[in-house]
Amino acid sequence: MKAPQNRRVFVVGYGAATALGKTFADTWKRAAAGEAGFRRLTRCEADPRASVVGEIPDWDPAGCDFVTPREAYNWNAAFVILTMAVCKEALAHAGLAIDPETGPRTACLIGSALNGTDAFRIATDNYVNKGPLKVSPYLLPNLCANVPSGKAGMLLGFTGPVFSPQGACASGNHAIGIGARMIRDGDCDFVLAGGVETCLIPEIIQGFANMLATISVGEKDRAYTDPTQASRPFSVDRRGFVLAEGAAVVVLAAEEAVARWGLTARAEVAGIGWTSDAYHFTLPNPATIVRAITEAVDDAGLSAADIGHVNAHGTSTPKGDQSEIECLRTVFGDRLAGIPVTSNKSQIGHSLGAAAAVEAALGIEAMNRGLVLPTVNHIPDPKFSDVDIVSTQVRRHRYEHFLSNAFGFGGTNCCIVFKGVS
Repeated sequence: MKAPQNRRVFVVGYGAATALGKTFADTWKRAAAGEAGFRRLTRCEADPRASVVGEIPDWDPAGCDFVTPREAYNWNAAFVILTMAVCKEALAHAGLAIDPETGPRTACLIGSALNGTDAFRIATDNYVNKGPLKVSPYLLPNLCANVPSGKAGMLLGFTGPVFSPQGACASGNHAIGIGARMIRDGDCDFVLAGGVETCLIPEIIQGFANMLATISVGEKDRAYTDPTQASRPFSVDRRGFVLAEGAAVVVLAAEEAVARWGLTARAEVAGIGWTSDAYHFTLPNPATIVRAITEAVDDAGLSAADIGHVNAHGTSTPKGDQSEIECLRTVFGDRLAGIPVTSNKSQIGHSLGAAAAVEAALGIEAMNRGLVLPTVNHIPDPKFSDVDIVSTQVRRHRYEHFLSNAFGFGGTNCCIVFKGVS
């Protein structure tokens, strides 16, 4: 094999669809205003106590200008068309034209935790109630994790590698990390990297509820009358995450490609750290999380003192938030009190395989604007009195590097350090 080219890798654009909006611009506007995007479930019916979720507002696959009624019918795993739409937005934001020169040098890595479970549900219902011949011949492609990337390539014209990094709730960071390594080594010049999740179906909602991972909103909970208060990372009354659908794609580019095609570098992928827990399928292992964080900082050629902001995994679960704070204390020591910490999941919920990619895009935009987004709905927990949780509203703060954490079921951890571009 050829020797790695050791190229620097930059983020040149992004797109997103979240509970705050069906585009990145819509999402950013509401995030910066301190809003949260939660409401009662409309996609289907579920236990009322588990019915506060994050739905993409006004999202209709059939409404996309590239989707015919036949396409919308056949591709009934919603993550397929959602990926196509967000990839299209990301390339437009980057200003990158896919042509005979750039297309073969462009890869697409879109991770997902649950893939096309919605399509499988439709097929099962058809099989049981209408007979075996009513199972769609498109079912298997709808379940393939790589097909959303492949369909995006068919729409947009790139022909580099397409596959789906499967890292549960860390999938988005895994996609960015792998994509950055591919560009660094010279395998491609551009990568559309991110994650997608369309998980709001009854069985998935109830499965998370029954394992006590998501919040149960009873009459005494403050989210009962105001669903926007359901996700509250690091808050004294946190009671589980809010399940959300969403997608995000960041466009990565090699340094020389940025200059050659006149693109705008928005941040550098400076350091990557990834580990596995070998511990428990849901409970975190602090030792390996600390290692993932320290390896990301070391890979960036930095010390802990250089990190100016932490975009936390911050799911709003009692044990998860406690464990993450303990890991940050181990890494940063007394300095942690001076590092603003926030969790975007307070505003967009937990979109599983998409979460880290959404948080990367929001974090980069915030850094470039000299801001830290808030952890809304926050009521201070005395256990975290030594931590600077950015709450209530956006904060002005200048910094050159931020750490973005992502951890997933099965004990998978991926942390990335992003560097600002002056």
